[in-house]
Amino acid sequence: MARTFPRKIKRVVVKVGSSVIASHRGKERSPVLRSLLEQISDLKKQGVDVVLVSSGAIVLGMAEMGVATRPTEVAQLQAFAAIGQAILMRTYSELFKENGVHCAQVLLTWDDFDNRLRFNSARQTFNAILQQKAVPIVNENDTIAADEIKFGDNDRLSALVASLVQADLLMILTDVEGFYEIKDGQPKVLEEIKEITREIEALAGGTSKKHMSRGGMVTKLDAVKIATHANIPCVIAGVDAPAVLQRVIEGERLGTLFVEKEAKLLARKHWISFGAKPKGTIVVDDGAREALLKGGRSLLLPGVVSWDGHFKADDVVVVVDREHQELARGVTNYSVSDLHRATDKKGKKEVIHYDQLVLCQR
Repeated sequence: MARTFPRKIKRVVVKVGSSVIASHRGKERSPVLRSLLEQISDLKKQGVDVVLVSSGAIVLGMAEMGVATRPTEVAQLQAFAAIGQAILMRTYSELFKENGVHCAQVLLTWDDFDNRLRFNSARQTFNAILQQKAVPIVNENDTIAADEIKFGDNDRLSALVASLVQADLLMILTDVEGFYEIKDGQPKVLEEIKEITREIEALAGGTSKKHMSRGGMVTKLDAVKIATHANIPCVIAGVDAPAVLQRVIEGERLGTLFVEKEAKLLARKHWISFGAKPKGTIVVDDGAREALLKGGRSLLLPGVVSWDGHFKADDVVVVVDREHQELARGVTNYSVSDLHRATDKKGKKEVIHYDQLVLCQR
């Protein structure tokens, strides 16, 4: 039986990692790339919008400069990203041109999602590029991104982009056939996952084996959570499968399908939960913890034990218990200095109103 998606696939975000772009020695995997871009071009001709989120700038920059081992110094990584991004885009431009398709470079940082004005501006830009029948090629702006505004991996970026452009499907293409478990010593791909449980998360642990890339199945599951909570189904599949994009879109059971959540998070709460980068942490006592977990409760000042970070009013913060287990994320009504000054805690404005709070079971 073929797979079914909640709606016709008219817009898809495709994510490829560094291992798809180049070998561990930095040599471009031209046959794989050529096949992938031919598939994207065919989809475009069928009227499907495609956004490509692509890693690979750093590894190509390293290869260009004859460096075999990924450095740890930020400035060096940014330099290789700048060198490699030009090579990456030249490669994409030339291969797409062979198929009569134009492409456009879009470099993003977390600030572009954290700031609502920039978020809306980015959405308008994507829509304008797609109206021109071009393929946006998205990467993190590694050249300028400091730790405070970095995604850390392109899996999360691809899911945020999928939500931003209101995609009908997120496809994460990798060098394995899908999300798998080990049975009788052999990997077995799971065809469909409806809920990411602790058992599923345990299966993902320790699967990253590529020294050139940051990603692994753990980061891919993080991306899946973002996409599925935006009512976007997600498929993790092997990039080497012939015509993988068309076959998945047509419903063939390739890779692993992560089913979208039936109850889509409202745009504001999805942004709080996934799009905004938290500026700090608020620790609450056991009473506040229990109240929050019941749902529909605001975080009140008497329940706050301590805090960390440099947040101001209207920033997003993480709410944790005394054991520093995440309970929720929300928009705070208090800055750090406000909390320091709040000696009389009773009868004061709530720290986070329940309308601006998302529990961690998001």
